[in-house]
Order: sequence, then C-alpha cells, then structure tokens
Amino acid sequence: MATRQGRAGRPGRWSPVGREDETVASSQLRAPGEVLVHLRRARDYADRSYTHPLELGELAAVACLSKYHFARLFKATYGLTPMEYVSQRRIERAQDLLRATNLTVTEVCFAVGYSSLGSFSKRFRELVGETPSEFQRRYAHGAPHIPGCFIFMWGLAERHLEDSAIREKPQDPTRS
Repeated sequence: MATRQGRAGRPGRWSPVGREDETVASSQLRAPGEVLVHLRRARDYADRSYTHPLELGELAAVACLSKYHFARLFKATYGLTPMEYVSQRRIERAQDLLRATNLTVTEVCFAVGYSSLGSFSKRFRELVGETPSEFQRRYAHGAPHIPGCFIFMWGLAERHLEDSAIREKPQDPTRS
C-alpha cells in the first residue's frame, strides 16, 4: 500500500492537488484585470445602498461572481471583506451625521442601515475608539447643527418608507 505524501514529501500530510497552501497570505491573491470592473461595480453598489440590509450574496450577484470567490477577491483587492467594507462605510456616514446634525444616536443608527443599536455602538467603538454618544458630545459645541427634519426632508439620510404609514396611503390618481 502506498503512503500519501504531502508537498514537502512527508508521509501523512496529503492535500488535494491544485489547492493553495494554507500559509499563503490572501494579499498575494490578485484579482485579474477583467474582474476588477465587477468588483468596483459591487463596491459602488455597496456605497450607494449601505442604508439597506446588504448580504454577501447580493453583492456577489452585482459582481456576477459566486459569493465565496467574490469574498476572496474583494478582500485581496481592498483589504477588507465585503461586509467589513459596508460596516466601515456606515460608520463613516454615522460620524458625519453625529457631527453635523441634531439627530439622536438611535436615529443615526437606523439612518445608516443598522437594525440594532447595540451592534451599531459596538462597531462604532471598534472603528472610532469611542462610543457614538461620546463622539457626538465632542462636537456638540461646534458649528450649528442641521435640524434632523431637514436631513430627512432633503434625503441626506434615508428613511425606509416601506415601514411607514406613507406607503399605506392610497395614491390619488388626479394628483400626479
């Protein structure tokens, strides 16, 4: 009976042919030029849609790639997983809103796409180094804040209207 030999010729350390070595850093993996266009399209989609719940499969579909291949190539290209990128984008936008508006932390949390205040606060602290309340307090005495009603009225922070009473009202066909 023949023994299986691994890459280093040692018995018992067999791995399938064509499989990359586990010690190879993901930064050595590079996306081919024709795939970069698809990755940029998915990244741009994430930039535009960060306020909505996004899933890996949705972003991969935008890039026309399988979700696992997409996740590997995205991390190799941009240094972050797709969901880390979306999370970072949400926190950057939350910083802008906390700094410049009079919205509460809860309103900002939901405006940037989080559905849990706890998850938002934890991720904010991981990336920024302080809680959203501390961050907002630090900028409380700066320039005048933009009123929250103005922010929502002009679409500077998106509201999800599918959950509001506005969507329930029937449209008047004479008012178009």
